[in-house]
Amino acid sequence: MFPRLTGLCLGLAMAGTTAYAEPSLDRGRYLVEGPAGCGNCHTPMGPQGPVMDQNLAGRLVDKNPAFTAIAPNITPAGAVAGWSDAELARAIREGLRPDGTIIGPPMPFPMYRGLSDDDVMSIVMYLRTLPAVENDPGKSTYNIPLPPAYGPPIDSVPHPEQAVSVEYGAYLAGPVAHCMECHTPMGEKGPMLDSRLGAGGFEFHGPWGTSVAANLTSHEDGLAGYTDAELADMITKGMRPDGSPMMPPMPYGYLSQMTGDDLSAIILYLRSLPPLPDAG
Repeated sequence: MFPRLTGLCLGLAMAGTTAYAEPSLDRGRYLVEGPAGCGNCHTPMGPQGPVMDQNLAGRLVDKNPAFTAIAPNITPAGAVAGWSDAELARAIREGLRPDGTIIGPPMPFPMYRGLSDDDVMSIVMYLRTLPAVENDPGKSTYNIPLPPAYGPPIDSVPHPEQAVSVEYGAYLAGPVAHCMECHTPMGEKGPMLDSRLGAGGFEFHGPWGTSVAANLTSHEDGLAGYTDAELADMITKGMRPDGSPMMPPMPYGYLSQMTGDDLSAIILYLRSLPPLPDAG
């Protein structure tokens, strides 16, 4: 495992001089079990929430007229065990399996394409260390056409400077936690990132009923009326300022594992979003 990883990292370093090439197990654990919230889709759910003794062993995520989406088992007992580190990294960022077939929604590939070489390989490193959990959740089926690819092949993505900054907050809220995909209205070709970034309005249907993604822009329909402390509690505790609980599928438990600096960077970024009113 680690010799393969080292070889790939050297290749990534040579591919772009600005890219970092020092992934770490601690960083991978932090991302997967923290802001990336991979278990929000890949961990089986029970009446009390994620079944952690089956962490990342796959489950049914969504069933609707367009598709039945099943997140695969990504522990070493799943199919990914037979993939190289480079193949697993490509699947995460580009949505392509080793056999060339495309992975369908709701995996947020438009966001994951921006994951740095460091971070995607840290994630791979951590996934290789998970306990092997025997679980076959089945396979996804799609009644909609899938694209041949989500973009051109990715050569190398440099790691951003980690700081309490708008720029790093954008990286965390985009490629890492993919907040901006769920909180942007959907158009015919997916999230309207170019014209309605962060304006909310997307509906999520589940056992909890229907929840609507909030407007995250600086508009009065969005976050203008909230303090930073109130936003922090909503993001990490799922609790509104009046004490009422917020609904799934936002991964509050995973987001609660973020460092204070990372949470501050995300809030700083959200404050920078141009004001957009709610749809309708």
